[in-house]
Amino acid sequence: MSFFNKVLATIGIGAATVDTVLEKSHYVAGERIQGMIGIKGGSTQQEVDAIYLTLHTTYIRESDDKKFTDQAIIQKIEVAEPFIIKENERKEIPFAFDLSYETPVTYGNTKVWVSTGMDIKNSIDPKDKDYIEIAPHPLKESVLSAIQELGFRTRKVECEQAPKRLRRHFPFIQEFEFVPMSGAYAGKLDELEVIFNEQSKDRVEILLEVDRRARGLGGFLAEALDMDESIVTLNVDASDAPDLKRIIQKAIDRVCS
Repeated sequence: MSFFNKVLATIGIGAATVDTVLEKSHYVAGERIQGMIGIKGGSTQQEVDAIYLTLHTTYIRESDDKKFTDQAIIQKIEVAEPFIIKENERKEIPFAFDLSYETPVTYGNTKVWVSTGMDIKNSIDPKDKDYIEIAPHPLKESVLSAIQELGFRTRKVECEQAPKRLRRHFPFIQEFEFVPMSGAYAGKLDELEVIFNEQSKDRVEILLEVDRRARGLGGFLAEALDMDESIVTLNVDASDAPDLKRIIQKAIDRVCS
C-alpha cells in the first residue's frame, strides 16, 4: 500500500499540498510582504528539496508583428531548507521579504502575483498563486500627481517588452501614457509617455517621451518620420518632491521650444 501511494504521489495524486496566506493583498512598491506557508503531507512521506516564493507580472511582447501576453519574474526567494514531510503531517513556515521598488503598479491590465513552489523529489511539484495589488512608491506617486497637475490625464498604463537600450533588470518596462486635457499643453502636445527606468527608496530616473502635435506641412512630415517625439531623462530624489511640477514642466518646455 505504501509503495502504491508513492507511485500515485509521483503523478500528483495523494501528494503533499501547499497553501500560502499573505498578511494582506494591497502593497506599496518597496513594502515588506509577510505571510505563512502551510504544507499538508499527502498519503505518503515525501522529501522536499526547497520551498520558494516568486513574484511575477505580465507584459506585452511583440514577435513577427503580433502581440503576446508573457510573464516575467521580478523576484525569487527561497524560504526553507530541505526537509521531510510525513504522511498527513502539517507544517507552517513564516516568511517575509521586501518588494522591489521597481515592482510595476497594478494599473490597467497589469497583474502581479506571488507564486509558491515546492520542489519534491520524484514527484510533481505543487504550486500556489496569490494575486496582489501594488500601489506606486510615494516618490513615483508624487511624479504622477505632478503630471496630472499640469493638465494631463492617464490614457493607458501597460507593461511592454523593453527595447535593448532600456533592458536592465527585467525584460519589460511599464509605460504610463498621458494626454493633455487642460493647461498649457492642451492642443500643443499629442501625448506624454512616462517610464520609471530606475528606482530606489529615495531616487528615481524618469524618461519622458514628448510627442508634439503636428502643425502645418512641415509638422505632418515630422510626425510621419517620428521626428515629433523627443525623450528627456530626469533624475529626481525625495528632496525634489515639493518642486516636481516645475521640474517636469521645465523639461517638457525644453522639448517644445
